[in-house]
Amino acid sequence: MKSRFGGFPRQMPTFFRELERNNSRDWFAPRKELFESHVRTPMIELVTLLNERLRSFATEHVAEEPAKLIYRVYRDTRFSKDKTPYKTHIGATFAHKILPRHGGAGFYFEVSHKYVGIAGGVYMPGPEELQAIRAAIAATPGKFLKLIENPKTQKLLGPLQGERLKRLPKPWQSHADSPVAEYLKLKQIYWYVELPAALALTPRLPGVLLRYFQAMTDGLAWFNHALLADRRKRDVETRPVRPAPMW
Repeated sequence: MKSRFGGFPRQMPTFFRELERNNSRDWFAPRKELFESHVRTPMIELVTLLNERLRSFATEHVAEEPAKLIYRVYRDTRFSKDKTPYKTHIGATFAHKILPRHGGAGFYFEVSHKYVGIAGGVYMPGPEELQAIRAAIAATPGKFLKLIENPKTQKLLGPLQGERLKRLPKPWQSHADSPVAEYLKLKQIYWYVELPAALALTPRLPGVLLRYFQAMTDGLAWFNHALLADRRKRDVETRPVRPAPMW
């Protein structure tokens, strides 16, 4: 493994810029080798380096095969009005080892010709996962706010984002006057920031990504602790009870 990353080649943004103008299989197919050499190969090098650095502060997000953390360039167009076949960015997510890739809290980043995007949180929680997170927020509002609204964290990451309900869900309407009421409306819970695209071409990129990841670490750990505690509770509740002996 390389001990440093020199940045993506300048051909990376050029490739995505041209792909945006020519997003078709006829254009991409003869240029797939360019994508592999200028985009995917350096992405594998970067993700491998980041994966190793996570051992120092987020071991539960370290993967055995870093290349598998990278998303495919092919878009899923089945339920989208946009039928263009390719993404115009490349991204990777460092999920929790035990929890689902998008149901647990994880780190994410992407690069393109437009920006470097950095995110962390729970992007697609299912109903049980969202219930567990809301229950944890409502049970310990002071602890949650102290963690999430820390001035240093907010200065770097901004506020938590995500799709939000207009009204509190029925089970949580008694918390309407709580300082965490707005957080209980969230259907997704994550931080997201965009930095200049030029950053991706420099050796500063890994350090910047790690700086943001470290700022998210305590928050992600809090969400994952709530999810794992709920999973253990449900496992106990659904475990078959051994009948008492008859003699």
